[in-house]
Amino acid sequence: MPLDPSLTGLDPSRTGLAPSRTDSRPARLTPHDARQRLEHARNSRIAQLRALRESGPSTEDPLMSAQADAIGKVLKEIDAAFARIDEGTYGTCVGCSAPVPAERLEILPYTRHCVACQRRAAA
Repeated sequence: MPLDPSLTGLDPSRTGLAPSRTDSRPARLTPHDARQRLEHARNSRIAQLRALRESGPSTEDPLMSAQADAIGKVLKEIDAAFARIDEGTYGTCVGCSAPVPAERLEILPYTRHCVACQRRAAA
């Protein structure tokens, strides 16, 4: 199904969601697909937090506390990705404004960066 930028606020040429594959998977990550992947990621993280809380008091265990903090950061990244979809900037690297490849967005739907900028940020 082709992406209609006027309906979604996403411009395939700006977002990296334009067709580029030769396999049988969809040519681009549509806003609907992106939202589904983000919802799945959010629900998974919420389930992880719930499991941590049910396993005992986290204030006494620094490892559990660190895990809860890391999950909380990912949940914030997921919320920010939803906002980028609404703003029409989802799929555009916040570091260099280059399109983030659809393959990367499929694996890590809440990513803000292309691979090159992520490497620079992690260094």
